[in-house]
Amino acid sequence: MLRNETAAPVGAEDARQGGQPAAQGEQIHALLADAAAHYRDALRASPQAVRYLASRGIGGAIAARFGLGFARPKWRDLGPVLERHSEEAAQACGLLAGSGEGDDASRFDRFRDRVMFPIRNRAGQVAGFGGRVIDGREDPKYLNSPEGVTFKKRELLYGLYEAQEAIQAQGVAVVVEGYLDVVSAAQAGFLPVVGTLGTACSSGQIAELMTLTRRIVFCFDGDAAGRRAAARALEIVVPFIDQGCAFDFVFLPEGEDPDSFVRVHGLEGFQTALNGATPVQAFVIEHVSADCDMQYAEGRSLCAHRAKPLWLAMPEGPVRAALLDYCAKLLKFTEAELLDLWRA
Repeated sequence: MLRNETAAPVGAEDARQGGQPAAQGEQIHALLADAAAHYRDALRASPQAVRYLASRGIGGAIAARFGLGFARPKWRDLGPVLERHSEEAAQACGLLAGSGEGDDASRFDRFRDRVMFPIRNRAGQVAGFGGRVIDGREDPKYLNSPEGVTFKKRELLYGLYEAQEAIQAQGVAVVVEGYLDVVSAAQAGFLPVVGTLGTACSSGQIAELMTLTRRIVFCFDGDAAGRRAAARALEIVVPFIDQGCAFDFVFLPEGEDPDSFVRVHGLEGFQTALNGATPVQAFVIEHVSADCDMQYAEGRSLCAHRAKPLWLAMPEGPVRAALLDYCAKLLKFTEAELLDLWRA
C-alpha cells in the first residue's frame, strides 16, 4: 500500500496514551493481528456467516481485502489466542469483557456471534474491531472495541488503509458512516471510500485525508439523521474551506444509505450520485437557511444567527465572502453593519 510519508498517519500516536510505553502498543497490535486471523478462520468455517455476507452482496475477494471475520457465539472462543499473549494486553485492547477483580473476576470474549470488521491504521496494523450481529437482534447491532492504546475512534477511519491508493489515484475520498457502506462500495468497484467509527468526522481525520486528495465528498443517508450528521461534518470542515481542498455533500434518497443504494443502483448509479454532489458553499447557504421563514424578520434573523459561528470559523476566501454577502442582503444590512453585529 502507498503511504504519504510527509504526514503522520492517523493512529501514529497509538503507541502511547496516558504515558503507556510504546512496547504495550506493539504487544496489543500483535494480539489484535492474531485475533483477526482467528476471526478470519472462523468465518471460513461458518456457513451462516458466509451466507449473511452473501446476502449483503459481499463476495470472497472483498471479504479478504478487508480481512472480514466472524466471532463465534462462544464465551471464550479466543482462549487459544489469548494464551499466547499477556492478560494485560488482552484487557487493554478490549477483547475481553467482564467484571470483578482477583478471584471474583469474570472474563469473557467481548465479541460473540458477529461478523467482524478489523479496523486498521494507516500503516495496516489492526487497531481494533467493529462487530455486527447477523441474526437481526438488537443488542446492539454494532459493537466497537473500547477506546484504548491503539483504538481511538476520532483518529481512525475504517477502510483508509485499503483505500489510500485509490484515493490518491482517483483524486477523491468519499466519507460514509458505516462499515458495510465502505465494503459494499468496494464490492461494486468504487474503492476510494472510508467510514467514520460511530462519531462525527474529526478535524484530524480531515487533515489526514487532505494529505491524499484535494476533494472530499461526504455521503449521508437520506433521512433526518443524515442531515444532522451532515451538519456536524460541516462544523468540522468549516476551518478547512478555501484551503486548497473541495468539500462536497451527497444526500441519498429517503430510506437509502450508501450500502443499500450501491447494491440497488450499482457503480454507475453511485457515481452519478457523487457527480451530483452539493458544493460546500451551496450547502452552507442551505444549512443556515433551513426552516427559516424568510417572509418574516424573525426567520431572516435566525438564518443570520446560524451563519455567524460558521463565518467566524472560516478562513478568508470566496465562501466566507459569499456567506457574508448572502446574510447582509437578507437582513438589508451593509456588510460593515453585519460585521459589527457578528464581531460584537
